[in-house]
Amino acid sequence: MQGEDPFDQGAGSILRQPKAVWATAGASVVAFMGIGLVDPILPSIAKGLEATPSQVSLLFTSYFLITAVAMLVTGFVSSRIGGRKTLLAGLALVVVFAALSGTSSSVGELVGFRAGWGLGNALFVSTALAVIVGAAAGGSSAAILLYESALGLGMACGPLVGALLGDASWRYPFFGTAALMAIGFICITAFLKEQPRPATKTSLLDPIKALGHGGLASVATSAFFYNYSFFTILAFTPFVLNMTPYKSGAVFFAWGLLLAVFSVLVAPRLQERFGSLKVLGASLVLLAVDLLVLGYGDHTTAIVCTIVSGAFIGMNNTVYTELALGVSDAPRPVASAGYNFVRWFAAAAAPFLAPKIEEWSNIHIPFVVAAVTAVAGAVVVWIRRAALTHEAEELEPRHATEDSVAVLAD
Repeated sequence: MQGEDPFDQGAGSILRQPKAVWATAGASVVAFMGIGLVDPILPSIAKGLEATPSQVSLLFTSYFLITAVAMLVTGFVSSRIGGRKTLLAGLALVVVFAALSGTSSSVGELVGFRAGWGLGNALFVSTALAVIVGAAAGGSSAAILLYESALGLGMACGPLVGALLGDASWRYPFFGTAALMAIGFICITAFLKEQPRPATKTSLLDPIKALGHGGLASVATSAFFYNYSFFTILAFTPFVLNMTPYKSGAVFFAWGLLLAVFSVLVAPRLQERFGSLKVLGASLVLLAVDLLVLGYGDHTTAIVCTIVSGAFIGMNNTVYTELALGVSDAPRPVASAGYNFVRWFAAAAAPFLAPKIEEWSNIHIPFVVAAVTAVAGAVVVWIRRAALTHEAEELEPRHATEDSVAVLAD
């Protein structure tokens, strides 16, 4: 992306892309919204379905557990049926299961429907970037920036949309997502042509085999610990803040904005100056401090620390993605799948364990555990720095952007 102005009005401008690119990017916004959509309405769901916080937090657990396993499947599927069909299959699953989520009469039903939603979302987001770049006009830079913007906008707007619709009923955000994704399905059907299939088909075991590389395994292990901290904030903090959907949505909207800004704009500049490993280690330690202050501070302090955590999460997501995609000689989609397969298990565990730990101890300890896991992630990077240093130095900041499918949600 260096030396190019993606906002230039030429053929490669971010503003002059085919309808297929805009359709896929728009659907991507909604797909990433789905991650944080339920955040501000978790207390409302618990009240409406007479469920405990630990039961409602399973909405994240089922979603990300299926997402983790699906990472072994997405490359297998897309390399055989093509990107367009994979996108449409993912969108169709999200439409069906998001709508079903809104009809749930018990927390068990809702958790099950979120699992189906997670499968659809995994199929969609793991394919969307490749499709956008393939369909883009005049180079990839503008298309990549458009995807990054969709990611940031979705992460920021998910909690806000959830709050606006959820203030009337906790069911409305699910129906709203189903409707928006249905529009995305129609647009992609109408405007996106089939993309060329990869020359080599991906097997189900390729991502697992890629983890045999020590560097990739180290990054995935560190990211596993980090993701536990990340999703303690995302899934457990709404219960601690105990605010109205509007107020909780505003807090996580600000959180999402910081995440997007620091991921796309700040992290690459810091990496150029200090190096990837130093930025990652410092950011993980600062996240641990933030978690401790959040856990032991008053209500106002907890709000501020929740918002500030978005900055550290944004930086971490960017650096982890770079390392995961550059540390081994595996093809990038395969390395990304193996890396995500490991780290999403922590995203599934944290929402369940955090409220359980509170039940076993007190409200402070879940944040202490999350702080410890953030430090553990930094320790893994420090211990394995010899295996990561060369690759980190060789990476360029644009790699995180080009392959940020691995972020998620990031």
